[in-house]
Amino acid sequence: MAGLKEKRGFIDKDRLDLSERRAVAHWMKRWGVSEDQIVTAHRKAGHMVKDIAAELGKKR
Repeated sequence: MAGLKEKRGFIDKDRLDLSERRAVAHWMKRWGVSEDQIVTAHRKAGHMVKDIAAELGKKR
């Protein structure tokens, strides 16, 4: 699946890589949270989107 990140417009719906600005912006908009909140939740919960959502109290 390494080639998927190279596809235009691809956002991994299962894992969040903080170095991927488009992905962070996508989840910020979807959850209505700030980048700092996402970074803090990512540090606590790990890189899985479902775990970050649970940490933020949001639905995936």
